[in-house]
Amino acid sequence: MHQVFETPIGAFFLETSEDGIVQSGIGERPPVVPAQTSDAADAHLKKAVKAVEHYFSHERETFDDLVLAPRGSPFQLAVWAELSKIPYGTTTSYGEIAERVGQPDGAQAVGRANNQNPLGVIVPCHRVIGADGSMVGFGGGIEMKTWLLRHEGALLL
Repeated sequence: MHQVFETPIGAFFLETSEDGIVQSGIGERPPVVPAQTSDAADAHLKKAVKAVEHYFSHERETFDDLVLAPRGSPFQLAVWAELSKIPYGTTTSYGEIAERVGQPDGAQAVGRANNQNPLGVIVPCHRVIGADGSMVGFGGGIEMKTWLLRHEGALLL
C-alpha cells in the first residue's frame, strides 16, 4: 500500500507490504513493489502514518515499534540497522558507523549504503555527518538534513 501526506517539510511518502514498511521519505515516489492490499499492509501503513505525524509534532522520538521491511544487501541492512540505533537529537559520523558494522575502513561504503536507505526519516540517515562535523550527503538536500537535525535538537542554530 502507498500513501503520500503533508508534513512540515512537505510531502512524505510511505509504502508498506504485508511484511512491513518497504519505503519512506520526503517527496512523492512511485511504489517499488506491486500494490498489495491486505489487512497487514493496511495496518502497517496506518501505524506508520501516525508515527511520522507524531515525529513531526514532537510527540515521538523513535520508530522502534514499527515493522521495517527494507530490501538491500547484507551490508546495507547492517548499516541501516546501525542507523536506527543513533539516538534522537544526536549525530554520528560515517566512520563510526563503519566501525560498528565491522568495516573500520568502510566510511565510503557506509556513505553509499546511506544514500540507498529506502526508509528516510524512519531509519535516520540524516543523523550521519562528516567526521569534521560538516553537513554532507543527504538525498533530500543539505537544507532538509539541517531542518531535520534542528527539529530533533541536534543543531541549535
